[in-house]
Amino acid sequence: MAVTVVVGAQWGDEAKGKIVDFLASDADYVVRYGGGNNAGHTVWLKDQEFKFHTVPCGLLHPHATAVIGDGVAVDPINLAQELDIVAAKGIDSSNLRIGSRCHLILRYHTMIDELEESRRGSSPLGTTKRGIGPTYADKAARSGLRMEDLVDPLRFRARLEKSLEQKNAILKHLYGHAPIALESMLDIYEPLGRRFRDQTIDVPARLLDAVRSGKRIIMEGAQGTLLDIDYGAYPFVTSSHPIAAGACLGTGIGPRHLKRIIGVAKAYTTRVGEGPFATELKDSTGERIRDQGQEYGTTTGRPRRCGWLDLPMLKYSAEINTMTELAITRLDVLSGIDPLKACIEHGSNGPVYIELEGWKDDLRGIRSREALPDAAQRYLSIIEERTGVPVSIVSVGPERSETIVS
Repeated sequence: MAVTVVVGAQWGDEAKGKIVDFLASDADYVVRYGGGNNAGHTVWLKDQEFKFHTVPCGLLHPHATAVIGDGVAVDPINLAQELDIVAAKGIDSSNLRIGSRCHLILRYHTMIDELEESRRGSSPLGTTKRGIGPTYADKAARSGLRMEDLVDPLRFRARLEKSLEQKNAILKHLYGHAPIALESMLDIYEPLGRRFRDQTIDVPARLLDAVRSGKRIIMEGAQGTLLDIDYGAYPFVTSSHPIAAGACLGTGIGPRHLKRIIGVAKAYTTRVGEGPFATELKDSTGERIRDQGQEYGTTTGRPRRCGWLDLPMLKYSAEINTMTELAITRLDVLSGIDPLKACIEHGSNGPVYIELEGWKDDLRGIRSREALPDAAQRYLSIIEERTGVPVSIVSVGPERSETIVS
């Protein structure tokens, strides 16, 4: 039996989707454990591009059961649209299961998120305006609605009616917004409850049975360690726990069952939204990395801020997550940039860098670490030396096959 956690080691957008998809070839379960549709995982399958926001990447593997864990905030409208899109590309979603304890992102959550971000004026948090924060706020306040409510029509009506009393008061008195009618909400969500009823399950019961049966499970994280609500760069964080410990919270699988924790990090650093970014490049090199890496948000389309690799941040991430190994992605994007730099210390006057030799070679056809240019091999060795974690996977292109395992 092996339970593997795939966790973002930076600010998110580390190409976790590709790594999960690569590892899922021999998995029995692929389980998304946290976050909401503010996340975006892009996976290429031959010449088709798939952009997942709530659905686990394991959906592309028909032999695996794809599970949306209880720690995920689910927008039923967005989920239905996502499944319709993949169905149009020939992907069957009958192997998808949804946790009964998943909290629902409802119409009023997205409205409040948009209104509150606008109210912050010149000091926004940079949210995706997908209703994630307000949903997790309801969860903490014990007033949220869950999938188990949505699939029970009478229970959903009663709980929604009570919730709307509070939300309409907020919309009216705080934001000057018109109230939302109960019937208009029911018209939208009751059909979705019927659609997802047979796919809604007790996730801990199913997964613990899978663990006892020796099944292979991959836990798929969303966002990244530096966006964790407690251990990220607060307040410029998400509302959930992207760290490896979140896999236990979001699935009901205890930490003793976690055998392999893979931290995914780009060969450089990016982030989307507001907040500190010590190694950010606001010059032509940053633009070149953005252009070569097509660094635009999967969910929002926003251009990502790009910078040099931050090794102290990566070491912190390795320790917080107790990583057993690292997967370094987008190494190919750095081809042609010479010299390269990497931050080795956050000094009082800013980041301290080492300068490294670059390489010109196209890496996408390489399938072994030994075949990489010497400078690229040295770059990976520096990461291992500075973090204390071995690099076991290197991605040299977006395709599933463009992967080196060492």
